Amino acid sequence: MSKSEKIQIPKILRNKWYLYMTEFFSGVSVMAVELGASRLLAPYFSSSQIVWTIIIGTIMIAMALGNIYGGKSADKNPNPDKLYARMLFAAVWIAAIPFVGKFVIGGIAALLVLTVNTNFLIWAAFITCMIVFVFPLFLLGTVTPSLVKYTVDSLDDSGKTVGTLGAFNTIGSIIGTFVPTFISIPTVGTAVTFLIFGGILLVIALIYFISAKKKAVKAVSAAAVFIVCCFVSPMLSFAFWESDLDYEGESVYNYLQVKDTPSATYLSTNVLFGVQSVYMKKGVLTGLYYDYAMAAPLMCDTDSDEKELLVLGMGTGTYAKQCTEYFGNIVAEGVEIDDKITDLAREYFDMSDDIKVTSYDGRAFLNVCDKKYDVIMVDAYQDITIPFQMSSVEFFRLVKNCLKENGVMVVNMNMRSKKADDINTALSDTISAVFDNVYTIDVRGSSNRELFASNNKNMLSALNENIKYIKQSDLAEIMYVVSDGLIPYESTGTVLTDDKAPVELLGMKVIDELIQSELSYYKKQIKENGFSALLE
Repeated sequence: MSKSEKIQIPKILRNKWYLYMTEFFSGVSVMAVELGASRLLAPYFSSSQIVWTIIIGTIMIAMALGNIYGGKSADKNPNPDKLYARMLFAAVWIAAIPFVGKFVIGGIAALLVLTVNTNFLIWAAFITCMIVFVFPLFLLGTVTPSLVKYTVDSLDDSGKTVGTLGAFNTIGSIIGTFVPTFISIPTVGTAVTFLIFGGILLVIALIYFISAKKKAVKAVSAAAVFIVCCFVSPMLSFAFWESDLDYEGESVYNYLQVKDTPSATYLSTNVLFGVQSVYMKKGVLTGLYYDYAMAAPLMCDTDSDEKELLVLGMGTGTYAKQCTEYFGNIVAEGVEIDDKITDLAREYFDMSDDIKVTSYDGRAFLNVCDKKYDVIMVDAYQDITIPFQMSSVEFFRLVKNCLKENGVMVVNMNMRSKKADDINTALSDTISAVFDNVYTIDVRGSSNRELFASNNKNMLSALNENIKYIKQSDLAEIMYVVSDGLIPYESTGTVLTDDKAPVELLGMKVIDELIQSELSYYKKQIKENGFSALLE
């Protein structure tokens, strides 16, 4: 008698609908974990195509290895206890990810910035995925080949049975794609999403062990650990080292963090890199790139009494508010894809209801826009995420079409580099292929660079003439800095297109450079005095 014949198959496995439900919820959980992985990594390493590629790649490797192992294991020892024990383990691991995973990500980031000189994002995302996500998905990869062993009664119906299993897995994957994105993550957050889908796996496995009256200790222990995870996982915030945040949450598009200080309020969509918006409570200039960008309205050579401003990437409205407050003749409106950011702007950043904000993608808005503006501000490039569709020559042609005859486009480029082949060079070259006059200036004390573009050859003379009429001394001072520092841009010939815009790779090079520049001092201290130097 073979080993497989000695094993008694529990009665519940004779019900093919239970097996199909096992396959279905396995598919649901795999995709939910994949999307959850993206949301867990995004606040630290961005949601760029590079990070997505690594997530998908490592998960597919895990699933493939799981398929191989599951098939061999089912042939060698088709005991269903092993399959459902693996599901128990996967359920508990997935439930622990929101808590343990954040410490792992923080530790990996801290280690890599001190040891890796290039491809920081690639290494950080890859190592994190290997440590945090590969093993539970490897276990889930064993489900399908194991279930085939229990569902195929004979060769006569093997094709139909395997096809039905595959269909249930695929349908589950579809649901596991939509539910986290549109329901669970925006509603209850990433941590609870992991708990929900880990809990589904736990229930499926517990049903098996309870009905089979086997391994009660293992099942109860897994359930107990899962319950502990239900309490601790949601408690740990993404920025768990921060104790004074006024708001931390998630939207369909972003991780969101609001921090309030006596002088200003800040919005961040990434816990490691930079600030995306700021509100100065005393009505003064920010000292950041927004101030430099205020030169754009002064460059417009127009006779109209009122100028119209459009901000693509409105954020919390810092630029629009400054322009309307310092220039009395400007009507501002914005486009912001994330309506949750707009809600935060009204609640925490004192953005007036009079400033119109359209919840839409910036490029899609321009595609249907039938209005002309004096100034268009492009501020949609986050610190480490640059949307390729808003960096191509086709996009900047749309911007140009929505500008008045002597209108000005101002672009905030926030990863300044010393290299000639960086992302800012590619963007500037692309803009130069659309506009006749392009000028740039580096913002003091930051990695930002502002670019001004227009077909009006008199844009600089208009700036210098209009500066004379500025009554606010702080604004006049910064406008003179801009006027003196503007440099005509000379293109190197690179043009980004909708077909080819490698913004992630170009941006990653700058990130490596910025990280190494910031950490050069600490690396020197460690090399000379060891890690104890950091504690001192």
